[in-house]
Amino acid sequence: MAGFPFSAVVGQDQLRLALILCAVHPGIGGVLVRGEKGTAKSTVVRALTALLPAVDDAGVTRPARLVELPVGATEDRVIGSIDLEKVLRDGERAFQPGLLAAAHQGVLYVDEVNLLHDHLVDVLLDAAAMGRVHVERDGISHSHAAKFVLVGTMNPEEGELRPQLLDRFGLAVDVSASRDVDVRMEVVRRRLDYERDPQAFARRYAPADQELAAEILSARNKLDGVELSNRELRRIASLCASFDVDGMRADLVLARTATAHAAWRGGSEVTEEDVRVAAELTLPHRRRRDPFDEPGLDQQQLDDAMDRADEDARAGEPEPPENPEGGEPDGGESDGGEPDDGGRPDDDGPDDDGPQDDPDGPGGGVRATDRPSAPPSSAFKAKLLEVPGVGEGAPGRRSRSTSSRGRVVRSTTDRGHGLHLTSTVFAAAESQIARGRTEGRLRLAPADLRGAIREGREGNLIVFVVDASGSMAARDRLSAVTGAVVSLLRDAYQRRDKVAVITVRGREAELVLPPTSSVDIAVRRLQSMRTGGKSPLAEGFLRAREVILRERLRDPQRRALMVALTDGRATGGKDALHRARVAAHLLADASVASIVVDCETGLVRLGLAAELARELRGGCVRLAELSAQQVAGVVRAAA
Repeated sequence: MAGFPFSAVVGQDQLRLALILCAVHPGIGGVLVRGEKGTAKSTVVRALTALLPAVDDAGVTRPARLVELPVGATEDRVIGSIDLEKVLRDGERAFQPGLLAAAHQGVLYVDEVNLLHDHLVDVLLDAAAMGRVHVERDGISHSHAAKFVLVGTMNPEEGELRPQLLDRFGLAVDVSASRDVDVRMEVVRRRLDYERDPQAFARRYAPADQELAAEILSARNKLDGVELSNRELRRIASLCASFDVDGMRADLVLARTATAHAAWRGGSEVTEEDVRVAAELTLPHRRRRDPFDEPGLDQQQLDDAMDRADEDARAGEPEPPENPEGGEPDGGESDGGEPDDGGRPDDDGPDDDGPQDDPDGPGGGVRATDRPSAPPSSAFKAKLLEVPGVGEGAPGRRSRSTSSRGRVVRSTTDRGHGLHLTSTVFAAAESQIARGRTEGRLRLAPADLRGAIREGREGNLIVFVVDASGSMAARDRLSAVTGAVVSLLRDAYQRRDKVAVITVRGREAELVLPPTSSVDIAVRRLQSMRTGGKSPLAEGFLRAREVILRERLRDPQRRALMVALTDGRATGGKDALHRARVAAHLLADASVASIVVDCETGLVRLGLAAELARELRGGCVRLAELSAQQVAGVVRAAA
């Protein structure tokens, strides 16, 4: 079946341009395509390959390849490894290339790149940046070229990439389905035409694709001749400084992209418009300094930055010579504008403090809908909270687990774990006499092979139970609690966990966020949390148990950790504290690891949070200790 033609794609102009620029200048570093499902992300990427120039491979000309990297690929399959068959058969050490070698001078496509294991993403991006792959493993030292256009697609609803990894993609594009009826009709019409007769559809758009391919090749040939003046280079540096991006990678990528755009439009030098187009593709994902910053680039902000960059570009030019006959030099009219103080408008709205009295009392505090949550206090680097034991869950960075990578802890007769070379040789050595070997190479048999058990880290399901009752709603206390939750959510984001958030107040426990990998949604839900009323902790524990048991059916290998932030004052209904203890017992009996963050303040402390932690058979830590000391051992000690 013929592939869908690149020229037949309707809309998605920015994505098409980003892919073309990377084809013109592979040194840009690839494209990250972010968008909702069903927006033709994969279709456009796969269509790009037909436009790339033919490749001279060992004296043979062949078309450029599209190599797809599946989410479940192993590191050996990606970078290559020892050729075990050749070693066992011939006794020779040989290297077997992986997918990166196959993608050389073509396109390496990773669908759902946000679900790819972090260590594989690091390998991909290092190869894309250097243009080579270096392998040092299993007694093999090997290096080969790997220059390719790296394209990753993702649905942000399924979780974000870490900011450090976002920065390694040269360009980023957000795509969405058009809301224009005519455009949607045309998309459906072309897709149906393609499905009816792919060959005829491809022939219809072949001339347009051939023209595009010729333009890409022409732009590649012009690339080295495009001039990047000091004025435009200063504009680029000023833009990157205005957006406060980390490091110098953004400056380099922006310069390469602007140069590629100039070559693509047939220009001989980079202009202001080239820089602006490049900025729209280069900077949006790099301004996310925090995982919970909104992605994208505000056009007004870009306009302001371009204006400041224009002033910087003019300021860097030599002063015009003075007129020897007196008067103003040419073009020397003074700028009577107001000096730009670089200030920003104050976005802070009115600070609605609400009532300041502590609502603890017989009535259980104010009504649950009377008070918005306080803004979070300053976030901090949270200490590691760890699930006890060794799991087998999805790779991450929290708890210990057996995995396909990490340090080798022992060998096994199961060969599905990768070769444990030393144990294999020792197992074979015991049988050499029986096999009639007196000299020469070692004689191996399938029964000798031993696998390697490796220990790494896994991601967990972190269920936050946040007490939003009246006893917690004093403004300073709640601000500290929300700040702690945001810090823990950021930690969960970095450790590749799934999270869920439950709030307890009034008469019920509300699941404000079902289990998800998109923890930035959790922060937004937390910011709109309402507070006040009684504290039905029993309902919160029972709801957490329900969520965890349901998630176990979907993903049995992912272990859970419940983190409850409360002062322990259960006040929701008759015998509330007793019911909370019973619910805690049920959670413990379900083998759920837990930790209680004691949010109680004041000189007189009841110690109720610590009592609940004992019922949960979990750990307890004071709120202030989350950033002051290592608390990983607290959970382990309770196991």
